Amino acid sequence: MSKILFVMTGADHWTLADGTQHPTGFWAEEAVAPYEVFRAAGHEIVVATPGGVVPTVDKSSLAPEVNGGEENADRIAAALGSFAEIENPIRLEDARLDDYDAVFYPGGHGPMEDLAVDATSGRLLIDALASGKPLGVVCHAPAALLAATLEDGSNAFAGYRVAAFTNAEETQAGFADKAKWLLETRLVEAGVDVRAGEPWVPNVVVDRNLVTGQNPASSAPLAAEVLKKLA
Repeated sequence: MSKILFVMTGADHWTLADGTQHPTGFWAEEAVAPYEVFRAAGHEIVVATPGGVVPTVDKSSLAPEVNGGEENADRIAAALGSFAEIENPIRLEDARLDDYDAVFYPGGHGPMEDLAVDATSGRLLIDALASGKPLGVVCHAPAALLAATLEDGSNAFAGYRVAAFTNAEETQAGFADKAKWLLETRLVEAGVDVRAGEPWVPNVVVDRNLVTGQNPASSAPLAAEVLKKLA
């Protein structure tokens, strides 16, 4: 049995370009689907957030229209209710990479608010990448990669092939013209090789020990790839 660290946003809002706060948090499917895959394989999960705050679910991620209907929305909500570890997170500042066999970052707009500028998370990502341990990051969570800055000012993920929530998807979601910045654009500016797939279709990119997914639909396939690396 392996021990997997879920690094989750502690933010409950996303500050838009006009200064307003859009309610958000983590995206339910992006936490639930990998959690189910990892737990079914017998692995232990530990959740960490900045400051150890209990993470907030983005309520819009529980809606039937983003979950393929009421039945699956109810299933996601029930599964989230069974995700006991989410209610007792450790402080990200206290997390030690040596204690874990893999690291996973779920998305949602929350990481755009906090993890994108969190130096503790940035150091963890740099260390995880260097360790060779499986590192999974999905949807908006690659915003956290922006904080992985090396001493020379370069980004630790520069040159890595990555999937992340695309500008096209942000446009279709209705936020591209409201956001302070767009994830795909910022990653490219940092030297990351973003491999964009079709909007809303599963797209998982594996580059060395880094496994990234583009959108919520990529969550379960990403978790399956992480499992292969744990085998």
